[in-house]
Amino acid sequence: MKKRKKKKTSFFAELMSMIRCIVYAVLIALILNRFVLVNAKVPTGSMENTIMAGDRLFGNRLAYRNEDPQRGDIVIFHYPVGMVLGEDTLYIKRIIGMPGEHVEIRNAKIYIDGSAQPLEEPYLKEEWTVRSSGYTFDVPENAYLMLGDNRNNSGDARVWEEEARSRFAAAGREITDVQAASLVYVQRQEILGKALLRYWPIRNLTKFE
Repeated sequence: MKKRKKKKTSFFAELMSMIRCIVYAVLIALILNRFVLVNAKVPTGSMENTIMAGDRLFGNRLAYRNEDPQRGDIVIFHYPVGMVLGEDTLYIKRIIGMPGEHVEIRNAKIYIDGSAQPLEEPYLKEEWTVRSSGYTFDVPENAYLMLGDNRNNSGDARVWEEEARSRFAAAGREITDVQAASLVYVQRQEILGKALLRYWPIRNLTKFE
């Protein structure tokens, strides 16, 4: 009888230990996901060839705790148009325009604050031919201009004003010109984190700078 009781006690002790481990693991994962990492799946090819459709990656929520986002950073953020429509859609793009800058897209080149030299963009997927000219942006303070690396197939700042007007009309809601224009930019507080690590597919494991 004593041996059976001892075995029974040992079994329950092991079971409780396993349950505690699982609970701790879940709590740690929740804390990491809420305060340290943002987990994102990339649904489109707008960031090819840097990030491919179907890739999964972690973003670092703490990256901008003590410093500001920089031009060239790949960031995960709330889609501005979706935010005002009550949606919580995450986008992944590259920061091109910084707060207070004047950005011009002309002949498939980007010019910052009237510079004669265009921005160097070695990360572009291919020759930029779609929506490649005739855009000017005056980035507000505390906001950023985002574009995808696959410029020929990217829903980014070049189209968000049009999308805002179209989606508001479809929802039977009014939007002013000022409101529509403001949704071209991503506010600082809408940025969730900086791209840190592509973990899937495993063969393409990549740490982003």
